[in-house]
Formats: sequence, C-alpha cells, structure tokens
Amino acid sequence: MRILIDADGCPVTKAAIKIADKHNIEAVIFCDTSHIFDYPGIKVITVGKGADSADFALVNSIEANDIIVTQDYGLAAMALSRKGRPLTQNGVIISNNNIDMLLATRHAAKKARMAGKHLKGPSKRTREQDIQFEISLKSMLN
Repeated sequence: MRILIDADGCPVTKAAIKIADKHNIEAVIFCDTSHIFDYPGIKVITVGKGADSADFALVNSIEANDIIVTQDYGLAAMALSRKGRPLTQNGVIISNNNIDMLLATRHAAKKARMAGKHLKGPSKRTREQDIQFEISLKSMLN
C-alpha cells in the first residue's frame, strides 16, 4: 500500500506525507512541470504540461489498495477500477457506493457552466477540513 498524491493544487500534500511517514508507508507525488515539490525522501513524478497528464501517470501507477489523494472525481473513478482507494482533500472516502453520484454532480455543474450559469466556487479552506482529511486517511491506514 502506498499513498499517491494528485498534487497539482492539493492543499493536504504535507499532511499526507507526514501521515505516510508516521505509518512507514511510501508517499508518491504526481504533478506537472508548473509545480515544484521538494520533500526529502519523497518520490516526485513530474510530467509535462497537458490536460490530465499527471492524472494518467498516477492512474498507470496504481496498485491494489493504494490510497489516492485527489479532488478529481474522474481520476477517482479510474482509481476505483484499478482497485485503488480514493480520498478527497476534505476527507471524503470515495467508493463504488458514492462515485456515480459524485460524477453526476460534476456533470450537472459542467452543463450549467456551459449554459452560461455562474456557479459559486468552493469556500475558503477550513481547519476542520484539514482535520477531517487526517482522520479519514488514518482510518484508511488502520
């Protein structure tokens, strides 16, 4: 088991690495060339810029029971198909029981944006979200 982090824009990268280290589990960061990560002892996979290039590199690396930290529901769906265990930055554990609803919600929001609707963006990140992420990740490791 490893923790694979979709690190482009991920606010919990440091927390995931800290928890992985504490549990003696390998953490791997996936990003494109517009991001630079330098964490001693942490493997960083940097891919060229391009639509979803880091996501595809991550998916191709998944082994059964790897935990995938991502906010991308499409990536989460692909991770599930490879027996990965996706977790959002807010601590939502994604499974076959909730992925269809999450993808449908994403699709509805995209349709609304394409129709010209202005959707409210996410609210400012809270400490409670960070705590929930850590609780969920630790529970997945136990």
